Amino acid sequence: MPIKVPWMKGVYPALVTPFVPKSESEDVDEEAFRRLIRHCLPHVDGVVTSGTTGEFSYLSRQEQRRLVEIAVEEAGAKPVIAGCGASGTVEAIALAKDAKAAGATGILVVTPYFLHPSDKGVYQHFHDIAGAVDIPLVLYNIPQVMDRYLSRPVVEDLADLPNVVGLKDSSGNLTYTTELLEYVGDRIDIFVGHDEVVLAALASGVSGMILASAQVYPEVWQAVIRFVREGNLPAARDAQQQVQKLSRIFCRHGGGVPVKAALKMMGLSMGPPRKPLKTVGGALLHETRAEIQLELERLGKIESPDGSVSYPDGELADRFSDLEITAADIAANGLRTGSGVAGQELSKVQIDLVAGPKTSPLGDAYALQLTYPLHGREALTTILEPALTVRPATLILPTLPQMNLRQANMIYGPTQLAVARAIADALEDRTISADTADQEVMIALATLHPKALDRHGLYHAAYQAAAQAIRQAFSLPGVTQPSPSTSGQA
Repeated sequence: MPIKVPWMKGVYPALVTPFVPKSESEDVDEEAFRRLIRHCLPHVDGVVTSGTTGEFSYLSRQEQRRLVEIAVEEAGAKPVIAGCGASGTVEAIALAKDAKAAGATGILVVTPYFLHPSDKGVYQHFHDIAGAVDIPLVLYNIPQVMDRYLSRPVVEDLADLPNVVGLKDSSGNLTYTTELLEYVGDRIDIFVGHDEVVLAALASGVSGMILASAQVYPEVWQAVIRFVREGNLPAARDAQQQVQKLSRIFCRHGGGVPVKAALKMMGLSMGPPRKPLKTVGGALLHETRAEIQLELERLGKIESPDGSVSYPDGELADRFSDLEITAADIAANGLRTGSGVAGQELSKVQIDLVAGPKTSPLGDAYALQLTYPLHGREALTTILEPALTVRPATLILPTLPQMNLRQANMIYGPTQLAVARAIADALEDRTISADTADQEVMIALATLHPKALDRHGLYHAAYQAAAQAIRQAFSLPGVTQPSPSTSGQA
């Protein structure tokens, strides 16, 4: 009967593998790897080398052994689990022998991949490794990249082998996880390997976690474990919720690539992934990088630049100078203006609106913005859905430059839809008359916080602000503010 090992508990980071930047040979950066381990060590119970996050399939046998040697040197008394994944049994045994010789505490072995053996072949793969190398073995289930589950009956049989001590389940499938706990939880330890479901897995009875994110915010996962052990589930939920968005990004974008991006922002440059993975323009978009940066700022992992935003104030008629429309133009041409503000903190939105005849200077300004858009503040036609513009024809013009795709998506996404819906509702309730809708144009200056993240909250704030601006512009201050429509909401 296998005996559970005492070190199969707690938080283990699945370490990235650093590579020398701008190196044609893409050499492993040993000094960067040491810095990473030193960064993690005070907050973790052990470390894992050459796993999925560590790009094991791109590493040579010699590189994998060297990573274990470095980890053992740096980790001191803490366990080092060496990834020994391979598609063939002979290669996996060789990696396992190297890991033991390098001083690893245990090995992590993934399901055979590419050519998929039968369940009997999978069992034999692990059986042969366990028999060839006297070292604690952790099974590894990650169907997202292996295209198969390590079946429960196979796990049940393997759990009888003396040196099979645990299983890392990265599936994120809690049904599978709880089935393992039911059938083998008394014989081996189960680790959760999917960052998004840590709390649920801990509450179900897993012993710990091996996570990509545990090298970015291991102290949060330690807090989650502590709260669960204390029976304080509300505190555990709050702790996981702090990092849920980043955890989701790390899981959905393959672990290593976004984690390396996050670590670089934190001052721990681990170099690029090995080809063909890429950090920008491929597996990780600029917008996603911006999301990672904002979340790290929110967590206090990196310094946040001054987050103050100057929302337009002063006389409303003076706020349209970018359109080359002055207060005198507004008065002389009978242009309508209105302003509205709604939302709190990052979801605060201000809409300053000017409306008037197509034949007025506003019509000229409308055409000019379409023909010669302001760089970084390009105006966008307001639409309810593709090919369905609102009336009066309306442009949305950001007051602040859009520095990245995430910021642009907040303007040209929930804000665009919210303003369009507010205009459509105003036309339906006759705040805007049908004649006006045909004869006039509008430009809405939209001011959003550059760090806005909540698309749902932003939509509602933008709708309320636009509805206020429209009522003011069309001189109906006493009308009860309608509730925002939800149809087609972003």
